Amino acid sequence: MSAATTRSRTPDRLCAEAVDLARTAAEEAAAPGVVGEHVGVVSDGDRVVTHFFECKELGYRGWRWAATVARASRAKIVTLDEVVLLPGPDAVLAPEWVPWSERLRPGDLGPGDLLPTDAEDIRLESGYSGYSGYDDRLAPGDSGDDDPVALSPALAELAEAEDIEDAEDTSDLATPSARSTITSVADELGLRRARVLSRYGLHIAADRWEEAFGAQTPMAQAAPATCVSCGFLTPIGGSLGQAFGVCANEFSPADGRVVSLTYGCGGHSEAAVMPAPPRPAEPVVDENRVDPFPLRPAADSGSVPVGDGDEETAELGHS
Repeated sequence: MSAATTRSRTPDRLCAEAVDLARTAAEEAAAPGVVGEHVGVVSDGDRVVTHFFECKELGYRGWRWAATVARASRAKIVTLDEVVLLPGPDAVLAPEWVPWSERLRPGDLGPGDLLPTDAEDIRLESGYSGYSGYDDRLAPGDSGDDDPVALSPALAELAEAEDIEDAEDTSDLATPSARSTITSVADELGLRRARVLSRYGLHIAADRWEEAFGAQTPMAQAAPATCVSCGFLTPIGGSLGQAFGVCANEFSPADGRVVSLTYGCGGHSEAAVMPAPPRPAEPVVDENRVDPFPLRPAADSGSVPVGDGDEETAELGHS
């Protein structure tokens, strides 16, 4: 350890003794009566010391007033540097700030709330762009009607004459139908969206729906059958329609929700006509059969010993 490091960790004697100067500065910065006892001193560097005082202000439990003093080299006078209110080891602090995009949870969006989507949201990808014309794909140097280099001088003059003639007489030209444009076709097919779900967006949506209304839920485990055979299941389009649908049973806990085809509940449309599970037959007791019971135990059973002269008593089964 160097000598400079040792000196910086050892408080300067004159600065450490300037407790009254630090207290006066803290009381001027704080409200009257909120500066408490002196609780410590810390060396911040060569001839720089911070004095800590207890804060008695309500709402700042565990905080401390910190007054930093310093002196110049070879000087005998200690001067004030700054006074701030800092949290102590046991201070009550606010939780770490979290951006709203990370604090938001499903169900937090209310009426009138707007939820902007980040331009680089990985759940979305580019959809219909609207730029699919041939002229938009031409690069500089490509042959095209607007490229004068692609035409000879004679052809260029002829093309210019034809353009003038067409501009003068346009009465016979039919106005193109609005249904014949690429934009109208994209509207009818539902493709004119700036962004659509990406593969990642599809996967996280499927995982979320499977966890809420999937085969592993307690309701599905006790259901008589799955949703794939239920008449209340409404199919959905797209790739997610291969594994999910919408429940339309008002008595089901998943009514109006996207459910997995492997989900199920007691409101299955065929629950009333499904065969009942087999039950074991009732035990049959034959009351007409007579079971013989001996009046006396066998001679070799050892229950009643039979001796000489005891035949008469043995006949009665007792001694």
